[in-house]
Amino acid sequence: MKVLLQRVSRACVRAGGEKLSEIDHGLLLLVGFGRNDTQDDLEWMLRKITGLRIFPDEQGNMNRSVSDLDGALLIVSQFTLHADSRKGRRPSFIRAALPDNARMLYDIFEELARGTGLQVGSGEFGAMMEVELVNSGPVTIMLDSPSESMS
Repeated sequence: MKVLLQRVSRACVRAGGEKLSEIDHGLLLLVGFGRNDTQDDLEWMLRKITGLRIFPDEQGNMNRSVSDLDGALLIVSQFTLHADSRKGRRPSFIRAALPDNARMLYDIFEELARGTGLQVGSGEFGAMMEVELVNSGPVTIMLDSPSESMS
């Protein structure tokens, strides 16, 4: 599992011209699932995301997590995080989970996220979406689950 995490002051996602979800002050999560991902990867990633100390404290140091601030999560599926562009000019997505499995993992991840008590918004799996955000910092971090770093 790969997640491109961005600390945002606001973010929203649209599909078909309709606003699906929006958040204030939290994390935009672009998530891509790999062929070998399991629920253990999803749970590990969610613990990492909600505990990552990337929000400023009173002294301006990155010392608080999204959970500490009761922030929000906006989850958007993005299989292109698994692009391999080392060869040629067309990326390969061979490491990305197959669509049916990715949809199942996305639904589980969203359900787990809602169990954190944080506000959670999401995009529409498999849809052509527009994501709008104000990156705060800017802070952008790439996370790989343990099984991803082994492949």
